[in-house]
Amino acid sequence: MKSITKLMLVCAAAGLVVPALPLAAQDTPPAVTVNGDIKAEKSVPGPDGKPAVQLVEPESFLPGDRLLFGQNYTNSSAEVVTNFSITNPLPEAVRLAPDADPALEVSVDGGKTWGRLAALSITAADGTSRPATHADVTHVRWVLATIAPGASGRVSFPVIIR
Repeated sequence: MKSITKLMLVCAAAGLVVPALPLAAQDTPPAVTVNGDIKAEKSVPGPDGKPAVQLVEPESFLPGDRLLFGQNYTNSSAEVVTNFSITNPLPEAVRLAPDADPALEVSVDGGKTWGRLAALSITAADGTSRPATHADVTHVRWVLATIAPGASGRVSFPVIIR
């Protein structure tokens, strides 16, 4: 089995941060900082002896390993920021985990169109279509309606190494 370097996935986890409005429509860019990270899920004995999941810094990845891609954001301005988008591309080495939030806004066509996975489809070369699956997801996006001055938060989603 081949392992995947952390650098490749950290770059992908950093994602793309894009204001929902075109920059030309904004007087000044929002003062929102976004930092991406990747955590690996590790099974450890819980206090009651039952297995518990702990998020740890990953060292290397193997096919089937489960990771959590996350984005921390902070509005360091004195103004409310509205309609702020955080877009996270998925590298080809991973697929969206089957237990990801079904309400996630995703794209299966490289970020051209967006929706909930259950509403998206894939069109084959012969013109037939099929429902999109977790393995088809190319991007995940959140549009934050408002971020108050000084407010911060985190968005995340699980992936599986292919």
